[in-house]
Amino acid sequence: MGTHRDAHIVWDWNGTLFHDVDAVIGATNAAFAELGLEPLTLERYRELYCVPVPKFYERLLGRLPSEAEWELMDATFHRYYTEHRVRCGLAEGVAELLAGWSSAGRSQSILSMYGHEELVPLVRGFGIDPHFVRVDGRTGPSGGSKAEHMVRHLGALTGVAPDRTVVIGDAADDALAARHVGARAVLYTGGSHSRASLEAVGVPVVDTLAEAVAEAERLAC
Repeated sequence: MGTHRDAHIVWDWNGTLFHDVDAVIGATNAAFAELGLEPLTLERYRELYCVPVPKFYERLLGRLPSEAEWELMDATFHRYYTEHRVRCGLAEGVAELLAGWSSAGRSQSILSMYGHEELVPLVRGFGIDPHFVRVDGRTGPSGGSKAEHMVRHLGALTGVAPDRTVVIGDAADDALAARHVGARAVLYTGGSHSRASLEAVGVPVVDTLAEAVAEAERLAC
């Protein structure tokens, strides 16, 4: 891990670099079926999704799930997702965007709420891991916010200043995590949230990752 004092991007993985929205919707509906809930469309999912995830389930149940219900739904979600993620690939243009940012002498990393032990080999399998100075997945229970994970992630990077850092993700929580550490954020509409819910956060919202990188360059360079 080298020292980088230029602009830095912290990428989200699921729904951002990794275009897995179909697997996520399928896994969510499999989890909902455990409690007899009707399946969601992609549009409805994007309207309702929020972090922490139990609050998302509350919006559909009318109450927070019990501990037993949460454990059942969480286990079902991850089992389905693991089976179906193999059909998913990188978002359009990712390899070229990562290479271009690196070739400009700038650094980038991944912080995901996907489990660390699953994330690292998945990133490596796409052959893009050399572009990142660090790849961090979630450790500990699933379903929470990214904010404290972002504190630890940036703290582990050498020579990366929060005010020269831009978080690129697909969820409002990515922007909140960026704000928590004094970084900027750009939100991408290709993942878990509707454009309207992303725009409500008050940071730039884009429809492509190429636009996201251009915006990151404007904000941090």
